[in-house]
Amino acid sequence: MNTFIQFYNSSVGKKLFVGLTGFLLIAFLVIHLIGNLLLFRNDNGAAFDVYSELLPQVVLIRIIEVLLFLIILIHIITATYTWFINKQTRDVQYKVRKPGETSPLTSRTMFLTGSIIFIFLVIHMRTFWWTSRYEAGEHFSMFNLVRSAFSNPVYDLFYLVALFLLAFHLHHGFQSALQTFGLRGKKYIKLIEWCGIIFWLLIPLAFAIMPVYFYLIQ
Repeated sequence: MNTFIQFYNSSVGKKLFVGLTGFLLIAFLVIHLIGNLLLFRNDNGAAFDVYSELLPQVVLIRIIEVLLFLIILIHIITATYTWFINKQTRDVQYKVRKPGETSPLTSRTMFLTGSIIFIFLVIHMRTFWWTSRYEAGEHFSMFNLVRSAFSNPVYDLFYLVALFLLAFHLHHGFQSALQTFGLRGKKYIKLIEWCGIIFWLLIPLAFAIMPVYFYLIQ
């Protein structure tokens, strides 16, 4: 146990924990996006409602939910702890947490964008996950809840701003995580850069289509 704590408290350990949990959260975003594509089926939300009702009934999904909460918690705590330590010690070697003056904007704003994304995550889960799980009535429709939420221009604007910041966060986080795991070799750099574009640009863009779509069709 002491060995684990020592490793976690080390500079390399914190980098690995932030990078690994970040990759796992990116994987969740991809899966979440695939499920949300059912919103665009021309069936008035029938398929999406069936999908939403089925998820809580699967034991494996409930286990994954718990693990997901733990991953989010570990990512936030470790990233915040790393940022705070680097801020106190003025350690400029790890640009993700304490960038120098010449570092890119995405690097200098990682803590800020992460904090706003966390606020968005709490609101997002309260709006959808909590309501569907603990406040749903007999004739509850997840599709109608999504449609209602995205009919609110204030919520839509906040959602789009959060996705813009998520793109910033993913852009630097993805590259930094690859560097931490030693995966930015010259041989595969182009492939990695294209994968990065898919994750930091296309995923937030795909999520952004949802509020725009539902607002326009209301």
